[in-house]
Amino acid sequence: MSARPILAAAVLAAFAFTAPAAAQQPIVVKFSHVVAENTPKGQGALKFKEVAEKKLPGKVQVQVFPSSQLFGDAKELEALLLGDVQFIAPSLSKFDRYTKKIQLFDLPFLFDDIEAVDRFQSSAKGQELLASMKNRGLVGLAYWHNGMKQLSTNRDKLTRPDDVKGLKFRIQASDVLEAQFRALGANPQKMAFSEVYQALQTGVVDGQENTWSNIYSQKFHEVQKTIAETNHGVIDYMVVTNAKWWDGLPADVRKGLTEAMTEATAYSNKLAEDINMADRKKIADAGKAKIQPLTKDDVGAWRKSMEPVWKKFEADIGRDLIDAALKSNK
Repeated sequence: MSARPILAAAVLAAFAFTAPAAAQQPIVVKFSHVVAENTPKGQGALKFKEVAEKKLPGKVQVQVFPSSQLFGDAKELEALLLGDVQFIAPSLSKFDRYTKKIQLFDLPFLFDDIEAVDRFQSSAKGQELLASMKNRGLVGLAYWHNGMKQLSTNRDKLTRPDDVKGLKFRIQASDVLEAQFRALGANPQKMAFSEVYQALQTGVVDGQENTWSNIYSQKFHEVQKTIAETNHGVIDYMVVTNAKWWDGLPADVRKGLTEAMTEATAYSNKLAEDINMADRKKIADAGKAKIQPLTKDDVGAWRKSMEPVWKKFEADIGRDLIDAALKSNK
């Protein structure tokens, strides 16, 4: 027998021996995010790892990288599209360069409360938004909450739109948020989150908008007189993956990861709401800023003053999405 057939037989035997072992290697799933592990988002990512590995034993290995360990805020979307990471959970505002429809969540006084947000996000239209960036290489899998925004100022009264006229407000970089405050006759100032406390303390700005948990953790309540319980907007994240990678997964793995994401989302969102309510109580107990509840008439006045803003962005967002969001209110 010649050396060539023997060599060929040996190669085939080696391949037959190693192929099953290679096939059993778990799929590595890297989940990168920019916040600490002890936040709702951080805990949600860990819950996803726990449930995914339990549902798909030996098939997936989920590696979670918190606190920008792998990629920071500015690089994570690019890294996802390049395939260097499989899951990220940026703020919804990060996606407006991929689809203007996502600006829906910045529209002020659109949703009554977090329950209305949940109803919309789980509706057909809300789920459509998750899939709206597939042509750009992104697939949304879930919405994760930070919470509803409240409005605060260094004034004693904050119940009606006229109460903010002429005041300076810190905003995130967003065309919708800028239009929101201009429609109220206020002056929006784009500013980094890390600069807000000092700006409020020194009077560079008169007010800001944020979730209860952010207001408490950043001690904004110590340098503001009034916090109106406006629930006028939502700060949320979207968990996204690479469309090509996602579609290329075995069907059973994709199903298991989808189920794990559903469980992690419920866990993270409940945690976010619990923390917001606990921090609201801590702010009230501290007694430094007055929490101002709003009546239905108050909310109606704010909503009416914001309708021109809805109209301005209607063409980009879609009237059908705005109507679906309004229908989620009860």
